[in-house]
Amino acid sequence: MTERVAATPGIYPLPDWAKGTLSDLKGHQKGDLLSGDEGGEIAETYDEVRAEFVDDQLEAGLDRVVEGQGRWDDMIAHPLAVHEGVETGGIVRYYDNNNFYRDPRVVDDLGFSGDVAAELEAAADLIAGSAAGDAPLAATLPGPYSLAELATDEHYGDDAAFQAAVADFLAGELEAFPAHETLFLLEPSLVTDPPADGTEERATDAIATVAGATDADVVVQTYWGALDEKLYAHLVDEADADALGLDLVAGDRDDTVYNVQEYGATDSVSLGLVDGQNTLIEEPETVAERVEWFEGRVPAADFETTYLTPNTELFYLPENKYRAKLKALAAATEVLE
Repeated sequence: MTERVAATPGIYPLPDWAKGTLSDLKGHQKGDLLSGDEGGEIAETYDEVRAEFVDDQLEAGLDRVVEGQGRWDDMIAHPLAVHEGVETGGIVRYYDNNNFYRDPRVVDDLGFSGDVAAELEAAADLIAGSAAGDAPLAATLPGPYSLAELATDEHYGDDAAFQAAVADFLAGELEAFPAHETLFLLEPSLVTDPPADGTEERATDAIATVAGATDADVVVQTYWGALDEKLYAHLVDEADADALGLDLVAGDRDDTVYNVQEYGATDSVSLGLVDGQNTLIEEPETVAERVEWFEGRVPAADFETTYLTPNTELFYLPENKYRAKLKALAAATEVLE
């Protein structure tokens, strides 16, 4: 019988109180964004944000708890933006929306950083000290393909070498993570800027490098539409992922279903069921119906786990809306019982 797991890939909206406090402490310009060596009141503020994110998830009843990534000023580019071998360049639009990140210009070898591991250690301590001390931790990282696509290489000199270096960097970071049940690798660029024909295996090899660095279940979370069918087949066969994340909010969801019908699926699946960029709150029954709609169209699939997730990161939403979406996902698992 399929296990239904309510979870999110993280990257939550900063609480309103924290936006004001951090603006006062850090400033308002590009150069005032996080550098990775913050301390004092700034670090204390992020600690409070992290505790609030963990409480939000435990209160909602999610089956996996993420750190929330409150420090990630640069969204999924964060692990490079705070790396000592990286210089941040100009402001770049974050995919096709009104958010921006600093261009991470890689100018030296991508050695070990430990930045994300430290965040996760702090989150694990918060969970252990809560009433739900055994709630499973989930980790979040950018996928190697998307992170390489968002960055600028000024050191490795070759696209293939750069993508492999990014994958090795992420795998090294992952090996330092505390125990975690699930790893979300965020790969929106696989949809928005897919690999050129003939280079799909390079992308799947990079993902497999990262996936091989953890014993946790690995979810390659794609979003903003359906995957190209050839790329989808490569991911199922070669990426060493336990689950692929599929966006069922996007208008081309029938293409996603076709891919599963035609090329099969990973052992588990992650379904993007609530809109991470729309303030409309889905009812739990609606979320459950979307799961049943998908499962009814792929009757041959017998998934070990179905993850009920948002279709994107949630930082686009006001804090009250993001909390409501967490609760809708958790409640939907109960509707499906």
